[in-house]
Amino acid sequence: MLIEAAQVNVTAGLHRALEEPEQKHYAAITEPSMVGALLRAIDGYQGHPHVRSALKLAPLVFVRPGELRTAEWSEIDFDTATWPIPAAKMKMGVDHIVPLATQALDVLRGMQQITGPVRFVFPSIRTIQRPMSDNTVNAALRAMGFDKEVITGHGFRAMARTIIDEVLGERVDLIEHQLAHQVKDVNGRAYNRTVHLPARREMMQRWADYLDKLRCHRST
Repeated sequence: MLIEAAQVNVTAGLHRALEEPEQKHYAAITEPSMVGALLRAIDGYQGHPHVRSALKLAPLVFVRPGELRTAEWSEIDFDTATWPIPAAKMKMGVDHIVPLATQALDVLRGMQQITGPVRFVFPSIRTIQRPMSDNTVNAALRAMGFDKEVITGHGFRAMARTIIDEVLGERVDLIEHQLAHQVKDVNGRAYNRTVHLPARREMMQRWADYLDKLRCHRST
C-alpha cells in the first residue's frame, strides 16, 4: 500500500509539473489546427536559411531556445540519431540526450549542406564564428505574423508538452524526461540521462509523424 501511495504521489507530481510553466509563462500554440498553420508558415518562411532550419527543428526537439541556438555539430551523432547536450549548456546542469526523429535528421543534414564544416549548427547570420542570436527565432515568428502573445521560441516546449500528453497520450514521465525536467523515482532519486531512452526515441518519432499530419491538415 505504501508503494502504491508513493507511485500515486509521483504521478500526481508529474502531472503538476506538466501543467506548470517553467518559472514564467511563455506564449504557445497548443491547438492542433493552429499548430498545423504554424508549421505551414514555417515551411513558407522566406528569410535566412539558417533561421528557417532552426524554426523547422525547434518543434521537433523542443529544447530550450539557448540549447537550440548554441547546438554544435560535434554534439550531433548521426549514427545513433541522438543529440547529447553537455551539462554545461543545460539549465539543470545535467547532461541531456535528445533522440532525433527522421524528420529532425533531415533538417540537420540539410543544414549541414548549407553551413559546411563550421562549429555551430545555427551560426549567426552575420558571422559563422558565433551562434545565432537569442532573438532571431522570435523575430522570425513576428515576421511571419505570430506576435509575442501567440508564440515564442520557448513556446515550442509548451506546445509539445501539452499535445504529446493530451492528444497523443504519451506517458507523463517520458515527456518530463524529454523536457529535461528533473524526474525522481519513488525513492526520491533523480534518473540519469539515459533512462527510458528507447521509449523516448519512439515517442519523439510519433511526435514528428504527428506534426507531419498536422502540416498536411490531418490533425486527428
